[in-house]
Amino acid sequence: MITQLPVEGMRNTYDSALVECESTAELQPLEEIIGQDRALKALDFGLNIKEAGFNIYASGVHGTGRKAAVEKFLNELARTRPRGNDWIYVNNFKNPYEPNAIQLPPGMGREFRDDMAAFIAEAKRVIPKIFESEDYVNRRDAALRSFETEKAKLFARIDASAKEKGFVIQPGPQGLLTIPLKDGTPLEQESFLALPEEEQRGYQKKREELTIEMRNTFRQLRDLDQKGTETIEQLNREVALSAMGHRVASLKDKYAKADEILSFIDAVQTEMVENLPQFMGEMQQPQVPPQFQNPLIKELMFRKYEVNVIVDNSDNSGAPVVFEQNPTYPNLFGKLEKEFSYGVVTTDFSMIRPGSIHKANGGFLVLPVEELFRNPFSWDGLKTALKTGKVAIEEPGERMGYITTKSIKPESIPLDLKVVLIGTPMVNQILYTQDPDFSELFKVKADFDATMDRNEENVRKYSAFVCTLCKKFQLKHLDRSAVAKVVEYGSRLADDQKKLTTRFSLIADVIREASYYAAQDGAEMITEKHILKAIDERTYRSSLIQEKIQEYIRRGVFLIDTEGEKVGQVNGLSVISLGDIEFGRPSRVTASIGVGRGGIMDIEREASMGGPTHTKGVLILSGYLANKFAQDKPLSLNARLVFEQSYEGVDGDSASSTELYAILSSLSGLPLKQYIAVTGSVNQNGEVQAIGGVNQKLEGFFEVCKAKGLTGEQGAMIPASNVQNLMLKEEIVEAAKAGKFRIYPVNTIDEGIEVLTGIKAGERQPDGTFKEGTVNYLVDKRLREMAETFREYQGPES
Repeated sequence: MITQLPVEGMRNTYDSALVECESTAELQPLEEIIGQDRALKALDFGLNIKEAGFNIYASGVHGTGRKAAVEKFLNELARTRPRGNDWIYVNNFKNPYEPNAIQLPPGMGREFRDDMAAFIAEAKRVIPKIFESEDYVNRRDAALRSFETEKAKLFARIDASAKEKGFVIQPGPQGLLTIPLKDGTPLEQESFLALPEEEQRGYQKKREELTIEMRNTFRQLRDLDQKGTETIEQLNREVALSAMGHRVASLKDKYAKADEILSFIDAVQTEMVENLPQFMGEMQQPQVPPQFQNPLIKELMFRKYEVNVIVDNSDNSGAPVVFEQNPTYPNLFGKLEKEFSYGVVTTDFSMIRPGSIHKANGGFLVLPVEELFRNPFSWDGLKTALKTGKVAIEEPGERMGYITTKSIKPESIPLDLKVVLIGTPMVNQILYTQDPDFSELFKVKADFDATMDRNEENVRKYSAFVCTLCKKFQLKHLDRSAVAKVVEYGSRLADDQKKLTTRFSLIADVIREASYYAAQDGAEMITEKHILKAIDERTYRSSLIQEKIQEYIRRGVFLIDTEGEKVGQVNGLSVISLGDIEFGRPSRVTASIGVGRGGIMDIEREASMGGPTHTKGVLILSGYLANKFAQDKPLSLNARLVFEQSYEGVDGDSASSTELYAILSSLSGLPLKQYIAVTGSVNQNGEVQAIGGVNQKLEGFFEVCKAKGLTGEQGAMIPASNVQNLMLKEEIVEAAKAGKFRIYPVNTIDEGIEVLTGIKAGERQPDGTFKEGTVNYLVDKRLREMAETFREYQGPES
């Protein structure tokens, strides 16, 4: 017969004497990342390889420290890398709709911006004074004097020619008038008409000649005015260039190694001398009353000379590391801000705002992949940037072709960065199988394990982690008994006696709560009882549904027997997950049989309440029965299996052995012990296989037994391969020590049926039969009788 599991096998306790310190206050804080050697090796490879496409996907379940590990690794690596370059946007004077991007060494962007601002401020101060100076007035008058002399000569010459021809030129309402002279006296209109016709014709001929001369003279005057204007403009340019020349030369000397900066300074200088009036004091907007003039206009006149620094790495000590927690499209790729004034929406290069990808250029960008997918266009935009090696700032609607209004199109910026996505294994699988670009752009997978080996080295690191946590968040330190309980809790979270969880966020939460309870008790340190209280309180806060179910079982609403024996009925164990808590729930499993060829019917499946894995487990039962009992006769069996009082879906194959025991009991007529619950899956050869949630299942049945009264006979039967997963509550361990609860590990169905019936299962003998009185003998005998009955029933009809 199968013996029960020793108490020592129910929980892998950790002796507090093995803790190498009296308290965590004696330890040094942990500097390394523990339990993630595989992931760290992948990170080291992916972040140091230079080839394109070797970006990283950090895969792991929540709470395994993916973000903290990546952040720590990147910060250490970034300190050894050069700082990223600065990036600025400046006005494109040839085409303002396409601003120019300029790359500068770190820190130079801010410096150049300040230098340009100082240069323009000085120009606004100096230029008006220069043009108001006496020297400029003298030069201007001297330049105009020759033109005025030439104009005077032209006027004198045309006047002389007019007098010679008998005319005088006088201004009139509609321009210059040529009035005839008679003996030096201007003739009135009446006097002129009184002249002989021959004399009038002579005057008319001379007037025409004079008109031609006047046209030529006016043309010469216009040419002189044009030359005068050009001369003054040239003088103004020379004066302005002379006034600002030393400042321009100083800027060019300072930024001599930046060719694009030199080109921009030249463009600014040219633009300034072409638009000198804007520097000449107040400029009023034409035809607009002062009270309605827009102050923005004056600002816009000088904004075109500004420098928009979008990336400033002057304060960094190494390569930039950017964690973008909200990767919306604007946050990630930048945006174009707009101004609204007097019904007009405007934008320009100075309103270009960077995104995280710009700030991380030359370094590292970390993104949570779930948040990335929640934001439209962000994933596609990231792929485009990585594939093209450039990042463009544009409106999301424009990218999709929805916006056609005219706007600026900033020059694209070349990318040189590593992207690290942080996500779950499921998302990684979906991306790898459904998005062909993913495998080309994220070639490195850093897989964060949820567990690590429970050995002395890792226990020491666990203790150091606790020390780090306590010092970082000013928590009370743990004594050695508390450290031992934290180690045991780590194994419980890992569901493995030989493992520790690497979901340090869960460990940290328990320690924070324990520190709170220690403070309430006035204790100097966290002790064992505070850790246990924190764990119990966390469970209590979420166990309302669990307690309701146990209450219904205790009051007989849910029918569960924990005493006696019954045929075709057994207590199965399942797990209910509510997100923040998982707990075991016993369920009554019954089997009914009859003669027929229907085989085994899963009522859960027929009612569309069974999942595919549960259906598979039930179908395996038919294979087991056929393999074991149908070698010398047909299997003439109709069996019905059901989880009684199950009102939600059922999935998983962990109840397949339970269902098989119920069928064997119904066939053999042997009652099963109701005080022993069962879990475990089975294969067609009758081997009992490991299942998940073994701790929660056993604890759930124990709570029911405790509520209905412990008799000393109660217990549960589990797969032998699950013993290594047992980290049961200390209450169950103590009950087992007192002989009030038992656990039976089994390897085969034969071993399990012996535990449940107290009768030998029976091996097949050389003649193909089973030893009389065994369970298998009774099952085989009943199946043979059913086959005979079915054949007799079918005989007359055939």
